[in-house]
Amino acid sequence: MNLYGVRAIYKFEMARMWRTLMQSVASPVISTSLYFVVFGSAIGSRMGNIDGIDYGAFIIPGLVMLSLLMQSISNASFGIYMPKFSGTIYEVLSAPVSYVEVVLGYVGAAATKSVILGIIILLTARMFVDYTILHPIWMFSFLVLTAVTFSLFGFIIGIWADGFEKLQIVPLMIVTPLVFLGGTFYSIDMLPEVWQTITLFNPVVYLISGFRWAFYGVSDIHVGISVGMTMAFLAACLTAIWYIFKTGYRLRS
Repeated sequence: MNLYGVRAIYKFEMARMWRTLMQSVASPVISTSLYFVVFGSAIGSRMGNIDGIDYGAFIIPGLVMLSLLMQSISNASFGIYMPKFSGTIYEVLSAPVSYVEVVLGYVGAAATKSVILGIIILLTARMFVDYTILHPIWMFSFLVLTAVTFSLFGFIIGIWADGFEKLQIVPLMIVTPLVFLGGTFYSIDMLPEVWQTITLFNPVVYLISGFRWAFYGVSDIHVGISVGMTMAFLAACLTAIWYIFKTGYRLRS
């Protein structure tokens, strides 16, 4: 494996994060902090507990997951789209690096940035809401697994998109509604039975439920199923990327 090539792509993408700290870190942290202020401190203090958990603490896993998904997709999609847009993607494709090494560089950097952001948001949440992490190793594992999976998904979107508008369609029109309807602000057990069944078709439910279990030991769905669904989506993304590089979809034209 050409580790020098992987490291070059990785360092280049990480350097972009440090050049744009306001956009890459400050902006999502501030926007998520507003949720903590409004829902955690203001509204949460007037609401009862859910599954024995204070409402302000209950929503933390969902809000962290919202930022994690959005930033993973955004970082990975923008990272691969810009070389396509500027035409420098052909230099990467003609370099002595395999497609596996290209993916490792871009997706590794995007996932790293997302994990760093997730940890910063968790530390920031402590300023507004008191919470505990019952299974810290599982929590970090879910954090990394989700970041890698959705960075791969963002990589696919970046290759598929042929304009800046398309980079925003999936995160804003699909991912954000799925997160809000995936149990971020409530337990799906609070829904009518028919809506509980419909909600199970929302893949984000499994992510939030598993992540919340790592915090408090309670979940709407068994943690094993949550991990299995995440791994299945990870496998689907890897298969899609293999097909893209095998056929040259949106890369050779």
